[in-house]
Amino acid sequence: MRSPICMLMIGATIGAIAVSTAQAQVNVGITVSETGPAAALGIPQKNTVAQLPKEIGGQKIRYTVLDDGTDPTRAVANARKMISEEKIDILIGSSATPASMALVDVAAETKTPYCGMVPAKALVLPVDAKRRWVFKTPQDEELLAEALADHMQAHGVKSIGFIGYTDGYGQGWLDAVKKLYPAKGIKIVAVERFQRSDTSVAAQSLKVISANPDAVLIAASGTVAVLPQRTLREQGYSKQIYQTAGISTMEFVRVGGKDVEGTIFTAGPVMVENLLPDSNPIKKVATAYIEAYETINKTPFSGFGAHLADCATLMLGAVPKALTKGRPGTAEFRAAIRDGVEAAKEVVANHGIYNYSSTDHAGLDKRAVVLIKIVNGKWTLLP
Repeated sequence: MRSPICMLMIGATIGAIAVSTAQAQVNVGITVSETGPAAALGIPQKNTVAQLPKEIGGQKIRYTVLDDGTDPTRAVANARKMISEEKIDILIGSSATPASMALVDVAAETKTPYCGMVPAKALVLPVDAKRRWVFKTPQDEELLAEALADHMQAHGVKSIGFIGYTDGYGQGWLDAVKKLYPAKGIKIVAVERFQRSDTSVAAQSLKVISANPDAVLIAASGTVAVLPQRTLREQGYSKQIYQTAGISTMEFVRVGGKDVEGTIFTAGPVMVENLLPDSNPIKKVATAYIEAYETINKTPFSGFGAHLADCATLMLGAVPKALTKGRPGTAEFRAAIRDGVEAAKEVVANHGIYNYSSTDHAGLDKRAVVLIKIVNGKWTLLP
């Protein structure tokens, strides 16, 4: 018969083995907006998780996914819950700019490497003590806005009206437009804002139309972006309307119908994967993502889900080397993940080819931008 001390020692050993086993897997925490105004973005992001790798470098990967309802407070609560209870090594989120910005402080405070899925440049700039833990995969507003400006310039657009969200997404785009467009000879003659939850933008639309711009740029996302465009059309505006990468979902086309026909917007290469030349290295990655997504979910893919896939590619790509610095679940491992992502070079993903550095946590160049026009309810690639 074993002594009580021996039994205690055996129990302690079993406990230590259990702890060791629990820490042996890499834990990834994901908060997305499965519900709320950004659900059109969050649902394909959640759906993408099923096709993410289950093992990297011999380490099992475990994913925890929570819905934040497009609420920054819930996004923060989700992140803190996953950090404290699930001991996550990597944080990914969220679907809308306000919630994503709110996660920056959590990542910095807990020293958890964090990948954002919104274009806001403010998410990663400046790369200071706080943002050194933050990366993002979507294209910067300036990168996307410049592509639109070049098209406008080439087609004689001399003035634009702007309608955008009142939050960080709209502000980021407005800042980019104000910075870039005057230098290209494009005057901003009207600026109007609206909230994601608004059910009418009639007053804003009338003000924009009264300024008689050559074109209108709408900075909104998902199916919510249909509202200002439909209102402009109903009020008689017949000139060119531009939108942002925020409408990179066929749900926008389905809901918008004839009112969004002819829209020109910027997006990542994955959105027109079938139109990319075979020589483009992004095509192979994008094709694999799309085929897996549509096979698993029995529904068309979305560029927003591809942002999450790109976050996973970049963050998990740092795992093998990080394992030489520490075990999953430790501060050393998390720091090594952060360092590994920052050192990533020429990583081919769905939305572009990433090159991060100690001063650049956005990592994309013009290879990450395409111009798309909606023609007969389908996306067509513009030269």
